[in-house]
Amino acid sequence: MKINIKKLNENAIIPTYGSQFSAGADLYACEESDVVIGAGETKLIHTGLALEIPAGLVGLIYARSGLASKRGLAPANKVGVIDSDYRGEIMVALHNHGTTEQTVAVGERIAQIVFTPYVGAEFDVVDELSDTVRGEGGFGSTGRK
Repeated sequence: MKINIKKLNENAIIPTYGSQFSAGADLYACEESDVVIGAGETKLIHTGLALEIPAGLVGLIYARSGLASKRGLAPANKVGVIDSDYRGEIMVALHNHGTTEQTVAVGERIAQIVFTPYVGAEFDVVDELSDTVRGEGGFGSTGRK
């Protein structure tokens, strides 16, 4: 699949895949200088890139597992959604879940983007929904083990 990409900053780094079978392409920090994120703080990190995602696909921004588990840095909104009609800069709201400040270096990998198809829905208002075995059972209703 081809994704058109525009560099909004000459220092922007084109996303890369870590291995042949990686689902997510790494996004890189494109800042003038390193960014310090205090404990419990969120900062918008620029990538310097804009994408033209084909209709029928969405770009989903996920945490990089090493960054999240080792340094406590992950997208504040857990999963960012980049719609196919968005043409602005891709930015990542990086949150520091840890207890010490963290520094994001210029050019550091900050998140990953996965492109996936989606299905749009039409919503029909009805008086009743079909019955299922689970019914209205919510959190924990299917058991613990």
